[in-house]
Amino acid sequence: MPQQAWSKKRERQYEHIKEGLEDQGRSEDTAEEIAARTVNKERARSGEAEQKSKTSTQDISSSRRGGLRSHSGSGGRTRDQLYEEAKRKNVKGRSSMTKAELEKAVGR
Repeated sequence: MPQQAWSKKRERQYEHIKEGLEDQGRSEDTAEEIAARTVNKERARSGEAEQKSKTSTQDISSSRRGGLRSHSGSGGRTRDQLYEEAKRKNVKGRSSMTKAELEKAVGR
């Protein structure tokens, strides 16, 4: 079954996301995949897609989630994101650290 073409709005959204990811240093292939997945999820959430997963329709929107989890703003990254980075860097005692302690430990 052929996939329906994206609307002009979705094409613009795809290009915007892709360019932003490339500006952040992601490879072109990775940026294309993330942008396409994001656009397809938004299409599913708004009822434009024939197929949709439960998480696509019940999770918070991609744009809202990105804003909440961005590295900028007053909150920065979540404690869980900092914990995962500390885990990758083998930081000792990370499980009992606060968010501020984790930020200091991972060097951000």
